[in-house]
Amino acid sequence: MDFSKHLIQWYLHNKRDLPWRKNSHPYSVWLSEIMLQQTRVAQGMPYFFKFITAFPTVNDLANAPEEQVLKLWQGLGYYSRARNLHATAKYIAYELHGIFPDNYKELLKLKGVGDYTAAAIASICYGEPVPVVDGNVYRVLSRYFGIETDISSSPAKAEFRALAAKYLPRDKASEFNQAMMEFGALQCVPKSPDCAACIFSADCVAFTTGKVSVLPVKLKKTKVTNRYFNYIVVKDANGSSVVNKRSGKGIWHNLYEFPLIETETAVPEQEMSKTICGYEGLGFIPQNVSLLVDTVVHKLSHQHLHIRFWEVVTNAVVTGAMNRDKIKQYPFPIVVHNFIEKHWD
Repeated sequence: MDFSKHLIQWYLHNKRDLPWRKNSHPYSVWLSEIMLQQTRVAQGMPYFFKFITAFPTVNDLANAPEEQVLKLWQGLGYYSRARNLHATAKYIAYELHGIFPDNYKELLKLKGVGDYTAAAIASICYGEPVPVVDGNVYRVLSRYFGIETDISSSPAKAEFRALAAKYLPRDKASEFNQAMMEFGALQCVPKSPDCAACIFSADCVAFTTGKVSVLPVKLKKTKVTNRYFNYIVVKDANGSSVVNKRSGKGIWHNLYEFPLIETETAVPEQEMSKTICGYEGLGFIPQNVSLLVDTVVHKLSHQHLHIRFWEVVTNAVVTGAMNRDKIKQYPFPIVVHNFIEKHWD
């Protein structure tokens, strides 16, 4: 079977009607590819529309305040993508006069753009015959060709990239790369794929040898760290509260949150209440401390955050406190945003 020919034919008959496929403009393709890193299309689509509406061109995005960019990104996760997106927009707008690089090597120089994203933009927008290699591509190739190389190992990327390049038609790079990604997303899915309905079932090594469930091989396990967050929701004499901007390295950089006490382990409620009462970072002695929301577990790729929200009441007027309407305008981690929307009366 001609793998490339049949794959492209399948794609042309089954591809989804996605907005960034309308014109293959580098701005919309770049925006979609950054958003879809670690994110499903269904989740990313509303964000794509929000960004295109707010920032129709790369210059519009470049000229936007970072807080507006982060606010629109709120809930999509992996916020470094948004910061890199903004930085790259500025570079393209101010240094490259609004014109995207038109080849793989130059695209790789953009902040937040790696091998996969550069190859996607170069092939989709400019027809450059460079293969894309992402999770979908690993899965399709490993199953079809029966490759048992551990995809988390160092040699895997080069091996799969070379294999994809071997089958990539030089005059149909855009269709082939999008077909590979789409086939992995719709047909050759991670769990319980419908192999009986697959165009490649007769030739797929994984299907014919009963290895669909074990390919691709990924042996490296992600180490998960548990962290314990206690957010202090101040309520002063005016009913105002306090939020801070996260400035340190690590998760949620430049997003806002309530004052935070992080502990090594889960601290009993009574003990934590005393700790909050003695917390000098508040700048006042609380009249009352109460647990508003008990532990919410927020799972990130390498961390599980065990989060509690505490109301701290004072009869004083707290310097720098703001009313709720103003606070809601700031960009927050989604777990804090959800608390504000659902539990903060």
